[in-house]
Amino acid sequence: MEITEIIKAILFGIVEGITEWLPISSTGHMILLNEVVRLDVSDEFYSMFEVVIQLGAILAVVVLFWNQIWPFGKKNNKKPLTETGVGSYVKGDIFELWFHILVSCVPAAIVGLLFDDVLEAWFYNYQTVAIMLILFGIAFIVIEYKHQGKTARVTTLERIDYGVAFWIGMFQLIAAIFPGTSRSGATIVGALLLGVSRTVAAEYTFFLAIPVMFGASLLKGVKFLTESSFMQGEGVILLTGMIVAFAVSMIVIKFLMGYIKKHDFKVFGWYRIVLGALVLFCGIMGVV
Repeated sequence: MEITEIIKAILFGIVEGITEWLPISSTGHMILLNEVVRLDVSDEFYSMFEVVIQLGAILAVVVLFWNQIWPFGKKNNKKPLTETGVGSYVKGDIFELWFHILVSCVPAAIVGLLFDDVLEAWFYNYQTVAIMLILFGIAFIVIEYKHQGKTARVTTLERIDYGVAFWIGMFQLIAAIFPGTSRSGATIVGALLLGVSRTVAAEYTFFLAIPVMFGASLLKGVKFLTESSFMQGEGVILLTGMIVAFAVSMIVIKFLMGYIKKHDFKVFGWYRIVLGALVLFCGIMGVV
């Protein structure tokens, strides 16, 4: 295996680590990157690689937010199941959070399991990606202008109830169907419309990514292993991409959480519009 393929895998890891968490569509960026620095791998491997590389990004969320997502332990247990005994090590509030997350996962999980191949055949093209980049870019700008000066109704994770969780899941479903929407972009837009604060919307999106991305990666990985096999060097490419995605995600998540405390999402909306126009232009010119 040539060193150039490792360098390409590093580039893919960097792009995945940045775009998975910023609401700007990792799919759109991956499409453009793959046209510029195409990996010398089989089509089957690349289809799996662009999904499974997300496992590195997931691990960054787990590491950074461990205390907020691990539901066991006596330290900082705000809502123990019981005052003493085994129940005192169970964090009721975190279990509730995970129940809400599972509710949010249901719509996309059902559609993904039943129609994954169909949706990929219908919508995984540059036209869909470009249109969804632009539409949700406009949505970010419009929503932020309408929310200026308004106080969010949901300002903590604990205030997200099952109703809010379900509707956030329905917005995530849009991203599951239409590439270019951005999973984080769709869920953040939905959360903002439902009255969730930017900080809570971003955190919930991060946590929601854990089961969603793990599930998608598992499905793609199992499908690849049952229908194909690794060619020489492909395992190293995958591992390299995942490690780089993890390292970059650690930086990007910290940046985003600091950024949204002082700024809104309009800049990401404008970026999406420009990127969508670029994808359309490249498609028309025959580049993608």
